[in-house]
Amino acid sequence: MQMKSTLIQKLDDKQAIIGIVGLGYVGLPLTIRYCEVGYKVIGFDIDPTKISVLEQGKSYIEHIPGSAIQAAVAQGFEATTDFSRVSEADALIICVPTPLNQYREPDLSFVTNTTDALLPYLRPGQVVSLESTTYPGTTDEELLPRVESTGLKVGENAFLVYSPEREDPGNANFSTRTIPKVCGGFTPACLEVGMALYGQVIDRVVPVSSTRAAELTKLLENIHRAVNIGLVNEMKIVADKMGIDIHEVIRAAATKPFGFVPYYPGPGLGGHCIPIDPFYLTWKAREYGVHTRFIELAGEVNSAMPDYVIAKVGAGLNALKKSINGSRVLALGISYKKNVDDMRESPSVMLMEKLRDLGADVSYSDPHVPVFPKMRRHKFDLSSVPLDYETIASYDCVLLATDHDKFDYELIKKAAKLIVDTRGRYLQPSPHIIKA
Repeated sequence: MQMKSTLIQKLDDKQAIIGIVGLGYVGLPLTIRYCEVGYKVIGFDIDPTKISVLEQGKSYIEHIPGSAIQAAVAQGFEATTDFSRVSEADALIICVPTPLNQYREPDLSFVTNTTDALLPYLRPGQVVSLESTTYPGTTDEELLPRVESTGLKVGENAFLVYSPEREDPGNANFSTRTIPKVCGGFTPACLEVGMALYGQVIDRVVPVSSTRAAELTKLLENIHRAVNIGLVNEMKIVADKMGIDIHEVIRAAATKPFGFVPYYPGPGLGGHCIPIDPFYLTWKAREYGVHTRFIELAGEVNSAMPDYVIAKVGAGLNALKKSINGSRVLALGISYKKNVDDMRESPSVMLMEKLRDLGADVSYSDPHVPVFPKMRRHKFDLSSVPLDYETIASYDCVLLATDHDKFDYELIKKAAKLIVDTRGRYLQPSPHIIKA
């Protein structure tokens, strides 16, 4: 086990070179953290535009300042599309997307293609860590045989771990360093190396018995949220029928100091994790003859939310003797959560598409997203509309989809003919505000 001891020593002494593969919302903060504590980092990405931005000492993620990139570069950080440099790294941390395909089944192509791109350059004495959210078994079913196809023996002269990301963009209370990190190794030796890999940069690393346990841990965390959001979304509909404000009820229930955790309804699920991860488990569970009814029910409730919101928009416009077809609708906030520029799986975009398909003239305003970005499945040729009284008043309906703190809610309330509030931002009832 000389190779294990040597690698752990290099990691402990910060002499190891860290390779981060995939420089997005997970990989870039991790890169910065490794640089902060003194490691040399090589960042790999297939997007040359990202590499160019980083080389200029700039950031393409709003909550990561350019100064953090510049500090990383000063520490020796290099970004590249050249995968032949993989052989220079002692650790390779894979942070690539794991979306769903059109059949709502796991799409592991980013993980498998990335691993295949690493294979020609792997060497003895390296650790490979997968951070992408996925179903239990991915690390040992997909990565292990690929790594060992090079002649390496995992657990002896190469090491394989799974350590799920737990990034929360825009959360000022927690950072990459302070969020505890779960780590599972394919063998006990792999786990030892994984603990050393993350031990210098994360305040608390939580070991689990296997890569499969680590993979399921990540899914449980996100399914827990999805199921509870499904519950409050269903409660929202019940409360609305009864003329009760669900947000008032949640605030009141949250005063209970035990046994209750507040979750908030919305226009649908957004972000990379919550709308996607439950499907990874339901898909894998079928292999074992298990039908995950609870998870799938929550998925049905949450998936119905955009149509619920559209119905509210239609009812609001109908009360003004207007139809959705031909109405001017302004979507407020198009990122998936407030105060960030992260557009992954944003329900706001789905609302915009549904309104457009029904004939509405759709615009958006978002201080965090000045131009509608290129997305895999959605296309709008739009830029953010500046908010002033005349502009707001020119729309038939203002749809509050993501409640950024930068919005002037009093101005919006005064100027708008109709507000459909999907986030419970407006606490006081008003004739022209509809809760959705």
